[in-house]
Amino acid sequence: MHRAVRAACLLLAFSCAPAYAQNAKLLKNFNHWSAYQSAASPKTCFVVSQPLSSEPSDVRRGPIYFYISRYPSDRIKNEISIKMGYPFSPGAKVSVNIDGKAFSFYTKDEGAYVETRAGEDQVVEAMKAGSSLTVSGTSSRGTKTTDKYSLSGVTAAMSEIERECSF
Repeated sequence: MHRAVRAACLLLAFSCAPAYAQNAKLLKNFNHWSAYQSAASPKTCFVVSQPLSSEPSDVRRGPIYFYISRYPSDRIKNEISIKMGYPFSPGAKVSVNIDGKAFSFYTKDEGAYVETRAGEDQVVEAMKAGSSLTVSGTSSRGTKTTDKYSLSGVTAAMSEIERECSF
């Protein structure tokens, strides 16, 4: 539960573009992924991307982001969180597909998360080796959504935050 709370705080703090400028320093952009370092203490780094496409396109949603965060003070290297832009029903799951490899994420509020640290590492390794990522979920109202991300730049962005937030 501690992980979901920390991730929810990160999602809230960085839920829209102006918040990035106020709460984090852009380290560098890498194609479709950007690397950031928090301005607050303890130091936190993260990579983030927005989907290239979202379906259905006529549905009103809040901001949509895929994050991978690094918390050196807690020795956490790959905490994944997805802000879906809508609330989920309790117990809902989100499907993540990376070049044909499927992963299931649990949900809380408007976020989706990986159950275990080992699972997060597996997702990140698949992302580094892959070219595209698809996230599918269903809102609490029953609307099915699909968000497609490019993985171009994720490996370089991850290398950048590993340098900036090493432990």
